[in-house]
Amino acid sequence: MFSVAVVGATGAVGTTMLSVLEERGFPVSKLVPLASERSAGRALDYLGQPREVRELRDDSFEGVDIALFSAGSARSKSFAPAAVEAGAVVIDNSSAYRMDPKVPLVVPEVNEAALEGHMGIVANPNCVAAPLVVALKPLAEAAGLERVVISSYQAVSGTGAAAVDELRSQTAGYLSEDEPAPDVYPHPIAFNAIPHIDVFDESGYTGEERKVRDETRKMLGMPDLRLSATCVRVPVMHSHSEAVHIETVDPLSADEARSLLMGAPGVVLVDEPALNSYPLPRDAAGRDDVMVGRIRDDDSHPRGLAMWIVADNLRKGAASNAVQIAESLVTKGWL
Repeated sequence: MFSVAVVGATGAVGTTMLSVLEERGFPVSKLVPLASERSAGRALDYLGQPREVRELRDDSFEGVDIALFSAGSARSKSFAPAAVEAGAVVIDNSSAYRMDPKVPLVVPEVNEAALEGHMGIVANPNCVAAPLVVALKPLAEAAGLERVVISSYQAVSGTGAAAVDELRSQTAGYLSEDEPAPDVYPHPIAFNAIPHIDVFDESGYTGEERKVRDETRKMLGMPDLRLSATCVRVPVMHSHSEAVHIETVDPLSADEARSLLMGAPGVVLVDEPALNSYPLPRDAAGRDDVMVGRIRDDDSHPRGLAMWIVADNLRKGAASNAVQIAESLVTKGWL
């Protein structure tokens, strides 16, 4: 049994972490919910019992074995070293440590072995990159990857509770011709699509698009993989969708790709378009699976494939993957 701290326990990902720990029966002997001073004292339900949220401090990690962080990069940089010094292994959901060469960036179905020899901090990947590499890994092993082009369609829950509320209020306001002004996003999100997630750099790409590229390369162990991403925020509550176009090194047909993905860990194949069966955000919400469908030969390239990927951004894109990392550390004896 293990003492587990959840940093950012009152946020969308933090509360999902609590649910996933409970659902998966992780062996928790003591749960330590941590959050900012303003959330301290709140009660969160875990296993049917109220658990009091404590204020996050440097001395919060005494006796903690595993610390699941989901409170943003600044707090991770400030408090993760204190957690490690106290003897905990940190699994960090922010971008603070993802590209640190000394820190493993892990999706267990893809690169679990990278956890061995960790130095106290493990990074949890971006919510688009995580499901992407689950689908790419078996194809990369079978035929190699030459180029990947991805367009993501990302749910508002990836921004937080305020964004979910904004979508609800704008939807109701738009339909009643009394739409409130945007606050969370630079433009209205209801009945819209905003090709702007994170900050634009001098090249015209956003930080989110850079994360998808760099993290995918790191997890697949392919530092020179040619990958371009366009990330779009769409008026969906939960689950990110991805249109992915792949150019392989060796020929790989759609039927061969379908067979590989059918048996791939973490993947659920939903690919019967004639029956209107393909991955949908509504169907992915609340699940840990990476749903893949619309697999087809790309008729614009002799070694091209196209597919559609959907996964719950709060679960496989964040909380569930973090708990899976904890499970791997425990079962492999790498804690």
